[in-house]
Amino acid sequence: MAWVVSSSCGQLEATSAPACGRGTIARFEDITRAFTGVVGHRSGSQEVGLVTLDEIRAARERIRPIAKLTPLLDVSSLAGRPLWLKCESLQPGGAFKIRGAYNMVAQLPEAERRRGVITYSSGNHGQAVALAARELGASAVVVMPTTAPNIKIAGARSFGADVVFEGTTSLHRRARAEALAAERGLTMVPPFDHAAIIAGQGTLGLEILDQLPGVATVLAPIGGGGLVSGVAAAVKQSRPGVQVIGIEPAGAAGMKASIEAGEVRTLEGSSSIADGLMAARPGDLNFAHVQRYVDRIDTVEDVEIAAAVRWLFRRAKIVAEPSGAATVAAALHPAAAYDGPVVAIVSGGNLDPGDLEKYLGSPIS
Repeated sequence: MAWVVSSSCGQLEATSAPACGRGTIARFEDITRAFTGVVGHRSGSQEVGLVTLDEIRAARERIRPIAKLTPLLDVSSLAGRPLWLKCESLQPGGAFKIRGAYNMVAQLPEAERRRGVITYSSGNHGQAVALAARELGASAVVVMPTTAPNIKIAGARSFGADVVFEGTTSLHRRARAEALAAERGLTMVPPFDHAAIIAGQGTLGLEILDQLPGVATVLAPIGGGGLVSGVAAAVKQSRPGVQVIGIEPAGAAGMKASIEAGEVRTLEGSSSIADGLMAARPGDLNFAHVQRYVDRIDTVEDVEIAAAVRWLFRRAKIVAEPSGAATVAAALHPAAAYDGPVVAIVSGGNLDPGDLEKYLGSPIS
């Protein structure tokens, strides 16, 4: 396990704008202006908006019709240390993603919902957008990688999405989704780099504070950064003394590399069994939140993630996909020295049965 300290309270650095099509950029900006209560932080000539506690609280009310209050399980006796698991694998769609997706789609003007929405996703966000769109009377297109797990493809389709396949990286998927959005007049619902998505994911942080008032450390997985951004914003603006630590796969540590560099960096390549944590480039807004609110970023190896999947199934009786087990891998590491009580977010449980059999067998090397 590698341990990296971020500049959690440092000044925000200027970051480059997303490489979107002209029409998509305009739509993102129009939607962002519609959300109120965003705090502006200027770095150089660029304005970076961080979501506020009021915005996260409003999202909590907005998503009540669909998001579950997921259980917080005490597994301290099993783990031999003070550890609780926030089981987001029990959300509709099998992951935390419904929080942000529904929060954003619910705020779109009716005319935009009628035209339909589109997203790019390794699977869980795509399912969430498809479900949110169905519940709110919109059609949905989801661009997935050619390597997407069958369980996530089937899930998106079961919620009514038109699934399109493109490449193997988030950059490939994003480019195809932007082209389709411009061609069909669809509204983009990005997987992580948007204030409404971050605010929705932040509702999870509020729940943790309500369910375990004495929590000392929250472990949140990092892919593009939507979940850790929201959770950290909620926790640090409510109880600044609680530590928020991001967890990335060692083979796909894009946020760690960006924090070390002081600016958003694109990975030249990545490799991990945690398919949901392999964003080639963290979001600009997510980077700003991590830089401001996250205490540090730790990384875990694939063999440790696989062991956590096995531990969760065998000992805690929880089915978690590798992306959802990354925080547990960090919490159970022999060298871990987190202040307790610790809450590890089990972010998703969309694991193909064949893959579960593989993880329950011999270790991955």
